[in-house]
Amino acid sequence: MRRAALLLYDPTYRAVIPMGSHGVDPSLVARVEGILDETPVARRALEQDQVIEVSGPLDGHVPPRYAQLAETEAFTCTPIAAAGRWLGIILADRGGEPIELDDSERETMLTLGRLAALTASVERSTERRERERRLRERVELTRELHENAIQRLFGVSLVLGSERELSAEERRRGQDELRSVVHDLRRLLTRPVETAPSPGAALREVLERLLLRRPDLHVEWGPETEVPAEAERLVQAVLAEALRNADRHSEPDQIDVRVAADEQTFRLEVENDGLREGRDARGSGLGLRLAALEALHHEGLVEFGPSGPERWRVRLVVPVQADGGEAPAEQGKGGPLLP
Repeated sequence: MRRAALLLYDPTYRAVIPMGSHGVDPSLVARVEGILDETPVARRALEQDQVIEVSGPLDGHVPPRYAQLAETEAFTCTPIAAAGRWLGIILADRGGEPIELDDSERETMLTLGRLAALTASVERSTERRERERRLRERVELTRELHENAIQRLFGVSLVLGSERELSAEERRRGQDELRSVVHDLRRLLTRPVETAPSPGAALREVLERLLLRRPDLHVEWGPETEVPAEAERLVQAVLAEALRNADRHSEPDQIDVRVAADEQTFRLEVENDGLREGRDARGSGLGLRLAALEALHHEGLVEFGPSGPERWRVRLVVPVQADGGEAPAEQGKGGPLLP
């Protein structure tokens, strides 16, 4: 094989998206995505758990929008599956040349698919453990702030708020305590905390791609709204976790995403219906709790909980810096965001 592309299923997008390629322009592969119902060759490969060879016109095998772009009339589709879970596919060809695999080649490609499935499963488990580790770091930071600073500040505030006259010695001790607390706060807040890598796409692009795949999604983008550059990763993390929670704990008919801003704050709100009975804030996942702690580093706030009968809402608010710049012209349109 001379060219290959590996695509894995993303439950948030509800589509397979490219995760790697060989011999193909990465910028072209990056725009490829699709669903199982519009890719019959992928369904056959996964259902039969075998490598499928395709020859001739690609119409009827791949999404129509890609049938004329592949520049080949012969390719293979290898399933990526493990333990009954369909994780994705590998598409490969010989640069447009005819393909006729023998049993050995077919077995080799099927083994590659198994290895890709194993790697994907391990990577997802590793990613979850890494998120848990980052959450523990932030919880530990919060605990230290509470025990070493907040309680001491509370004690000083009680003394300063008392009605009795303070002696010179008491005032000196209060000043020393405040200096010590400021020193501890500076030490804790400047301690390096590892963060996730920055996203490759802007929020608007992510939402436009989601609208193509999720008929239950409705997006409203406020007039002259721009995502603060320093909060882009946080905003997308909150969006992804809100959608995961909606899929995991609800049966939504509609998910409303509202993006808005004013001179002081940027706001992202995700609200869905179809909340399952018995769902409450205590059932919130790791991702939202991690995002809530990360929002504190941006002087922001993440709220989540029931917002009405059978409804659940996640809301992010972060301050907007004064030098944030002007919003791009295409983001000045209000109302629903169109694909």
